[in-house]
Amino acid sequence: MSDSSLSETAPHGHGRQSATLKLAISAIGVVFGDIGTSPLYALREAFEGHHRLELDPLHIFGVLSLIFWSMMLIVTIKYVSIILRADNHGEGGSLALLALLGGRGGGKRWTTGIVLLAIFATALFYGDSMITPAVSVLGAVEGLKILDPALGRFVVPLAIVILVLLFMIQRSGTARVGNFFGPIMLVYFLVIAVLGVMSIAQNPMILQALSPHHAVAFFAERPIESFLALGAIVLAVTGAEALYADMGHFGRKPIGRSWLVFVLPALMLNYLGQGALLMREGRVALESPFYMLAPSWFQLPLLIIATLAAVIASQAVISGAFSVTQQAIQLGFMPRLRIQHTSAATVGQIYIPAINWALMIAVLLLVVTFQSSSNLTSAYGIAVTGAMLIDTCLLAVLLFSFWGWNKIGAGLLVGLFFIVDGAFFAANLTKIPDGGWFPLLVGLIIFILLTTWAKGRALMRARMREAAMPVGVFVKSAQGSATRVPGTAVFMTTSPDGVPHSLLHNLKHNKVIHERVVLLTISIADEPFVPVSRRAKSEALGEGFYRLILRYGFMEEMDVPRALETTDTCGQPFKMMETSFFLARQTLLPSSHAKMALWREKIFSWMLRNAESAMEFFRLPPNRVVELGSQVRI
Repeated sequence: MSDSSLSETAPHGHGRQSATLKLAISAIGVVFGDIGTSPLYALREAFEGHHRLELDPLHIFGVLSLIFWSMMLIVTIKYVSIILRADNHGEGGSLALLALLGGRGGGKRWTTGIVLLAIFATALFYGDSMITPAVSVLGAVEGLKILDPALGRFVVPLAIVILVLLFMIQRSGTARVGNFFGPIMLVYFLVIAVLGVMSIAQNPMILQALSPHHAVAFFAERPIESFLALGAIVLAVTGAEALYADMGHFGRKPIGRSWLVFVLPALMLNYLGQGALLMREGRVALESPFYMLAPSWFQLPLLIIATLAAVIASQAVISGAFSVTQQAIQLGFMPRLRIQHTSAATVGQIYIPAINWALMIAVLLLVVTFQSSSNLTSAYGIAVTGAMLIDTCLLAVLLFSFWGWNKIGAGLLVGLFFIVDGAFFAANLTKIPDGGWFPLLVGLIIFILLTTWAKGRALMRARMREAAMPVGVFVKSAQGSATRVPGTAVFMTTSPDGVPHSLLHNLKHNKVIHERVVLLTISIADEPFVPVSRRAKSEALGEGFYRLILRYGFMEEMDVPRALETTDTCGQPFKMMETSFFLARQTLLPSSHAKMALWREKIFSWMLRNAESAMEFFRLPPNRVVELGSQVRI
């Protein structure tokens, strides 16, 4: 190899490694916030929760072994090694995976069950988004009781203040704050790792807990206790599903390296340190083994660091809720909501007011109702384990139908995941009477809303297509029967066939047709982003009529005027001051032969009335928009 070739390749490799390292540090701050704050309460709940365990070597070693191997099987093997490979053009998450399955199906329609599973996983995510901020912030602030038991009465008020401030700053965006997330979480993980090492040094034998035979012995000698303990042990892996959802922001390799090189060792050192503390101190340390790892002089700094980490974990799940909502809207599972972009440089930085305030109210109600992180952990886990179980179902479809893995090997692997996820989910079902009903109720309500909207829109579009006039017939009959006026009229329609109702109403009432008429349909692709070169597809219909289809990815902002200004395939360039946009606002009428239950029809009607206007959602100029009402029966 020549010197010149060396000089050309080296900087490129160095730059790529530098970029990967930077992304890995950023991932530590965003992706691992939830799982990183689990040491605040996970080990404590295994022994002091609703199913108490004795503090003896069998249980301590057994619980620590289960925590370690749960992290290895669920996080390292299932998510980092396998599921992160199932990216939809770089994006992850249940809805992205659903779009991936549909996009690679080659025209094959997937069963309703697969679609419903992905929707239900999305619905469960919202329940998790409500519980995570509450339990993380409460778990951190409860360190006040370790500093001084008299400060215990300030825990709930302080948690409420922190959470209110957190939700209030969402409207200003998190781009600047996000730059500090990585370094803060880096310090947090370093601190908890050092505290763990200091405790392990006093009881080195605790390292034996990494052996899987301790988990096996725990199940063999205490089968019922070990099964119930899984309901608390799963708290150590909550947030694993976030790795997949956040893949689009950081990439598979940076997330994998952050986990294996830094996060996993730091977490396990802390858990082992807590186990060593419990071996030495017994139940005295169970009040908060996380904070009692630190010497008294460092407990206040640790409280501050842990609270910052909890806020970051909460921020990550709130931002995730915004992203999932945007995907659901684009894919047709939710009505249009107001979406504000908080960063000109980063597409993913969005703020959705309706979701933000709904989450804030739910989180505050949880804090006021449950009062402590210990009580909240009863509600925590079901949503996470349910989503993990669904991810395994979707993974099975990928392995067998798309990736073409060896059926025996894939079957054994998927079977192992089903056993592990199923055991965790079943153990968490025992929490239903103590608060586990909450995420299930939230998930059920959101599942009903998502499926009702999707079905209602499908029925409405089908009914409108039935009544639509063929374009060819309309163009011929309209020519000469109405006055042509200067300018361009854009009629937005959900169907790429037929004549939109807004055009018929405009002709009926105004008796004019513009010189150029564009029938515009927005199409959402089964990929997160569509290149500008494939954005527009047009067809000349004759007599100045054109059909235009604009394609967007399910993660993209839809700015119709900007897209039109770059389109010159409809006769001539678009000039916004000479273009009028005609929109149809449908009103749902009750029908005696409705294809939906009456209660669902009422829900759909309510969602339709409260949807964001197409004018604002598609960023249309307000002074160039005409809305025409129409009535539809489904």
